[in-house]
Amino acid sequence: MEFRDLKKQYSVLKSEIDAGIAEVLTGARFISGPQVGELEKKLAEYVGVKHCITCANGTDAITLALMAWEIGAGDAVFVPDFTFFSTGECPAFAGAAPVFVDVEEETFNMDPVKLKQAIQTVIEEGKYTPKVVIAVDLFGLPADYTRLRPICEEYGLLLLEDGAQGFGGAIGDRMACSFGDISTTSFFPAKPLGCYGDGGAVFTDNDRWAALIRSYCVHGKSGNDKYNNIRIGMNSRLDTIQAAVLLAKLNAFKEYEVEKVNEAAELYTELLTNSPFALPKIPDGFLSSWAQYTIRLPETINRSILQSTLKAAGIPSMVYYAKPMHLQGAFEGTDSSNADCEVTERLCRTVLSLPIHPYITAEDVKKVCGCLMEYVNE
Repeated sequence: MEFRDLKKQYSVLKSEIDAGIAEVLTGARFISGPQVGELEKKLAEYVGVKHCITCANGTDAITLALMAWEIGAGDAVFVPDFTFFSTGECPAFAGAAPVFVDVEEETFNMDPVKLKQAIQTVIEEGKYTPKVVIAVDLFGLPADYTRLRPICEEYGLLLLEDGAQGFGGAIGDRMACSFGDISTTSFFPAKPLGCYGDGGAVFTDNDRWAALIRSYCVHGKSGNDKYNNIRIGMNSRLDTIQAAVLLAKLNAFKEYEVEKVNEAAELYTELLTNSPFALPKIPDGFLSSWAQYTIRLPETINRSILQSTLKAAGIPSMVYYAKPMHLQGAFEGTDSSNADCEVTERLCRTVLSLPIHPYITAEDVKKVCGCLMEYVNE
């Protein structure tokens, strides 16, 4: 059993992917080939925004957004404490102070109540200027932008949506990666929509920011002239081969993959409803793209032993994440380490992610659930 079965996906989409790659090889436009522009157009249409700018990876996507906003020393950027390191790394790399905010236990996403408290604390202390909120769509579920957006507007803060895990999710009729002033995603292979290497994208309706980000992606170029450099930028472009892979995958993603992964999640929830595990909650009106199906264990259960039991049965599992952001060694001794995130600390002790992807069979889901219940009963 695969945790996220990219081999099965390739076997299903092999003809489309191979044809796309072959077209790139034949045309020999490996950087900024026509497939990149075609992909950007289709991604923007799918998400429902004006601009999509692809780049080398999801971390660069966040960095590019912060560059467009001129975030740097003395600025405070509010980041959920329970997420992958790059979300906090990018503002720190820019010279800003990440301020880590606790999350809601049932959704794993930033707690709007705790966000407002954190903003007020920063204002009262007067050391940093609040500038940006980075909300993460963790495990496939969009953050609660219906509550986060009004807080940003109240305090005059920019909202950056980190949709690296949430691409394909939605709130009502709005798609993930459309909720931020700028939104970003990652095409890391294991993401809901992944390529065969690294890749990322930035989304926005703002013409000026989009133009800046396109320039920053290619060494601060002026317009289409990469040899006329009018600002300091970086080298962050999506390879044409990766664009071709994503074009082939995007059709399947839109047509059935999001639906299929939701069916798998529903089966997990049905089979584990009467178990001692706390199951992920999808609020009314929200759609998850299920980057992960993550349960919470009772603290009486030894997670390491349970994982070993699953492994012995041929079932992979993962822990996302084992350490809160504010306790990462990179932030030791900084103001960012001063965070009161009780929920995050508890989640780090108790979460366990189970195999899920659009091609998982009902039999495999039943096997996972059966093994979990057998462990509990024993």
